[in-house]
Amino acid sequence: MNLSFNDKHAIICGSTDGIGKASALLMAERGASVTLVARNQEKLDQTLSELSTNHGQVHFSLCADFDNPNQLKEKITGYMKVIVGQANILVNNSGGPHGGALIDAEEDEFRLAFERLLICNQIMAKAVVPGMKELGEGRIINIISTSVRQVIPGLGVSNTIRGAVAQWAKTLALELGEFGITVNNVLPGYTNTARLQSLAESKAKSMGVTPEEINEAWKNNTSLRRLGEPEEIASAVAFLASAAASYINGHDISVDGGRFGA
Repeated sequence: MNLSFNDKHAIICGSTDGIGKASALLMAERGASVTLVARNQEKLDQTLSELSTNHGQVHFSLCADFDNPNQLKEKITGYMKVIVGQANILVNNSGGPHGGALIDAEEDEFRLAFERLLICNQIMAKAVVPGMKELGEGRIINIISTSVRQVIPGLGVSNTIRGAVAQWAKTLALELGEFGITVNNVLPGYTNTARLQSLAESKAKSMGVTPEEINEAWKNNTSLRRLGEPEEIASAVAFLASAAASYINGHDISVDGGRFGA
């Protein structure tokens, strides 16, 4: 099974924390040259210093804010032309919207989430697909959520927009498959990230309980009775990005510890 990324270039979004960072570290360890994309230059520099160069590869960073799609488009377009030219792998990943009941959400919350999670994915895909077509292969992996399969109470806006992202990705898979480009979605369950702990604190406050109690409830809603770790999700991302996954296309892959509850 070929899980090596030697001579491959991966662009990984949201790659200074959580699942995105774990994915970047793993792909670099397996030989990829990595471009980190995130909005905090200090964290980009720190993560860049942690990436393996044992295979002689060179890594880059691109500072861009996914809440500003026009800026992202300008930056990634120039970056592809001037710096890397072609990328073999794109990992779309960005933080989700604030939690809360769907009926309480303001219209602008939907607009912001739509631009961050779908429009920016489209911008990134359009930047890399021409080069992938020239290469005759490519991998696009979108990190979404298990809410694609079963909505999560208290995440109304996220449930709505992430469902749209999943359909976008499946449509893209149909369009790009003939060029050797696969498009798949990874659906993380409850994963031990700063984002999850922020959601736990918010939910605990609204319910009058402790964040620890919320975490225990989430653990008990999985067959493994624990939270996932970012590295575990990254392993699935790296597999889908590898040559070993060349015949997997247009799928939602749950990595959720056997989640069965809300």
